[in-house]
Amino acid sequence: VLDSGIACPVFAGYPVSPKDEEYVLVDNKCQCVTVTSKFVPSKENPDEEILVRNIRIIVPLQARENISDPLSPLRTTFVYRMSELCKNCEPAEVELGGVMHPVQQGNSCEEPQTCYMYDRNECYSSPVPLLYHGEARHVPAALTPASCFAQ
Repeated sequence: VLDSGIACPVFAGYPVSPKDEEYVLVDNKCQCVTVTSKFVPSKENPDEEILVRNIRIIVPLQARENISDPLSPLRTTFVYRMSELCKNCEPAEVELGGVMHPVQQGNSCEEPQTCYMYDRNECYSSPVPLLYHGEARHVPAALTPASCFAQ
């Protein structure tokens, strides 16, 4: 399901490559979505350029309903909301009256993001049974070690 009611801002992009005129607006590794934009000549008037956006979605067919539980059932429904993909939750600061104040750039940043694939910047763990002195204990095991043990 793709909800395209809201467009991504153009000013937030970065070039795909140094020689390319295509800009990446969204690169959401958690939901496997990339949104790019570029100007192309208009078919009606070759002297004008129009902005074209491309949405690339990779559907991870082996994704689990609960990404932190390898035994959960396979996910059968994938929902992509452009408004969620485009929100910017990076902290920022603004100056008001000579004093810097922290601000939040997006709405609903407290809500956890639904993840269809492992985002290598996040730490995922799952409880694993471990036999210790004859007693089975559940201990958290890292599913993405590189992000869990980064210094």
